[in-house]
Amino acid sequence: MLYQIYYNYVSASCHIIGTDYPGFHDEDRAINSLDRKKAEYDVIVIGGGLAGLTGAHRLARCGYSVLLLEQHGKLGGLATWFTRKGGHIFDVSLHGFPVGMIKTCRKYWSPEIARSIVQLKEIRFDNPQFSLTTTFDTGDFTRILKERFGISEEAVCGFFQAVQDMDFYDDQTMTARELFEKFFPGRDDVMRMLMEPITYANGSDLDDPAITYGIVFSNFMSKGVFTFQGGTDRLIRQMQAELESSGVDIGLKCLVEKILVTDRKVAAVKINNGQTIRCKAVLSNANLLSTIHDLVGDEYFSQGFVEQVRKVRVNNSSCQVYLGIRQGESIDYAGDLLFTSESPTFDPKELRSRHTTSRTFSFYYPSIRPGSDRFTIVASTNAHYDDWAALSCAEYQAAKKELIEVTIRCLEKYLPGVRDKIDHAEAATPMTFRRYALHVKGSSFGTKFEGLKVSMDLSRQISGLFHTGSVGIIMSGWLGAANYGVIAAHDVDKYMSSL
Repeated sequence: MLYQIYYNYVSASCHIIGTDYPGFHDEDRAINSLDRKKAEYDVIVIGGGLAGLTGAHRLARCGYSVLLLEQHGKLGGLATWFTRKGGHIFDVSLHGFPVGMIKTCRKYWSPEIARSIVQLKEIRFDNPQFSLTTTFDTGDFTRILKERFGISEEAVCGFFQAVQDMDFYDDQTMTARELFEKFFPGRDDVMRMLMEPITYANGSDLDDPAITYGIVFSNFMSKGVFTFQGGTDRLIRQMQAELESSGVDIGLKCLVEKILVTDRKVAAVKINNGQTIRCKAVLSNANLLSTIHDLVGDEYFSQGFVEQVRKVRVNNSSCQVYLGIRQGESIDYAGDLLFTSESPTFDPKELRSRHTTSRTFSFYYPSIRPGSDRFTIVASTNAHYDDWAALSCAEYQAAKKELIEVTIRCLEKYLPGVRDKIDHAEAATPMTFRRYALHVKGSSFGTKFEGLKVSMDLSRQISGLFHTGSVGIIMSGWLGAANYGVIAAHDVDKYMSSL
């Protein structure tokens, strides 16, 4: 092969293979000491994903003393990046979020960050049922549904109005499947175009509540799909600078081992360097289930609440393949996002299978990183953690090699000859995300919808304990994460004001 392949594996029965992993490299290994930090804070934020970062920034601006603790060597959570030999910079998350991210960043971060958000122009679909290109907004989708699929204007307008009016407090019994049957009965091709991108965005299934699909879809439909110009590395570094300017203390490589509770009230956190730091409130951006079961402990919650927690399902994970184009080489414009599949129809089970043919290609052209002449491509597939966790060491290596090969083979259909231009290929699996983000079962989207109420009810069980994270509705993806950080910070502020 003309390109270099990296693998990683984590198992109780197998040593780590290699030293390079997505999202982690030598410059991240330094530990930021907390020796000079304070012994007590108003609020401690656990986890530096976009929700934790935004919540911490908001609380610091409200005048509270805030300590942000992140177990990784850098901030960002799954909104992160990594570098490799040959000058490659890879963004881990596929780029694409609604226009609302501009308003959120302008209001809760800085005008400079907001100005770096730009629109993606061309979203492509290619599968056995249809092949088309769209700007991914209401106007263009309306045109396509009417002209390409022959859907009546009444049905199209009714559908868009229905999803636009969806609210968390609406009827939650209607499923996404029932929503599509109501407006487009028997049209699985229409369902595929409308549903498939959102399944990639937040793990929604046809049998999940319709609002877990509709709210996310309507957010995108307002103006299309946007990304951050300059790359995730520039975004997170700007956010870190804003946090420090606002007075947030940051501890990297600081794993929180326990949230200490006294008289059903948050008292302190214990971190892996042996320190115990007192606080009045904790905002956890860790996985919801690990926050409850591991960081706090079931014994501190009511039996009824714990039973409710045990019914919360973990959302699915993903695999990603990172492809670096050799210095001096270029690729033709192939769109910004490409949803491709060989599956005859939209099949959520096939889409999450380890042998799926359904994947999204995210193309990073030099225009995404001004001043650079480099091209990179990230391919993503939804995945089940157990499919990968059950593999032996040898099987895991072979599966990752196969994943890279089938991805490149698929890409060659759209970019003939691209294989000879690739000088770096690397794959991440649910095991990778479990290791580096500590997400339960490597979940890319936190929990299913029922986790939202549990997340919002934590402070009713333990005073001063709050959660912000991805829970399979608007709280998924970059915009949802940032907005949930704002919502959670508001709840923390209201609590702190009452003390």
